[in-house]
Amino acid sequence: MGNEMSQSAMEKHLFNLKFAVKDLERQSKRCEKEEKQEKAKTKQAIQKGNMEVARIHAENAIRQKNQSLNYLRMSARVDAVASKVQSAVTTRKVTNSMAGVVNAMDAAMRSMNLEKISNVMDKFEQQFEDLGVQTDVLENTMAQTTTTLIPQNDVDSLMQQVADEAGLELNMELPEGPQGSSISSTQVSQEQDELTQRLAKLRQTE
Repeated sequence: MGNEMSQSAMEKHLFNLKFAVKDLERQSKRCEKEEKQEKAKTKQAIQKGNMEVARIHAENAIRQKNQSLNYLRMSARVDAVASKVQSAVTTRKVTNSMAGVVNAMDAAMRSMNLEKISNVMDKFEQQFEDLGVQTDVLENTMAQTTTTLIPQNDVDSLMQQVADEAGLELNMELPEGPQGSSISSTQVSQEQDELTQRLAKLRQTE
């Protein structure tokens, strides 16, 4: 009887997980929108010749971009775990300990704290491993989610990029030029595109 109750509870948790996927996607898009706004403010500050203000907005833009990518990664990770929950519910391999971990996950989801969500999901994935269920989830990349320091060469690179796009002269010295950071930004963009495509495929299979 207890197992039947845990099955029912897991079905509710499964619904919450799928809802969380959509919520994380919305958070990612919100950060992406704020990133664009901060880049626009960076451009305005450069046009006015206020490099200090431009640097602040450039840092904010990079922070929002990183946060957007973090939300996107976690959305894909939660979606992958939701598929495992669906499998467990279907095959009736739900355990009370697994249900307990998912209950904790619900609380973490409500807080929208990526670090808490990641920690709880680590425990949840371990439950599947203990059952011998194969897991195929994204690698945990949330360890530095709360990091607030932005590499200065990334900031310089973004400011140079905004200035170039606006056809403006940037009166500042850039360490070793922006090329290295520009490549890094391209790699991040490609990674985000791949994650977006993966999410799209996951949603099509629902």
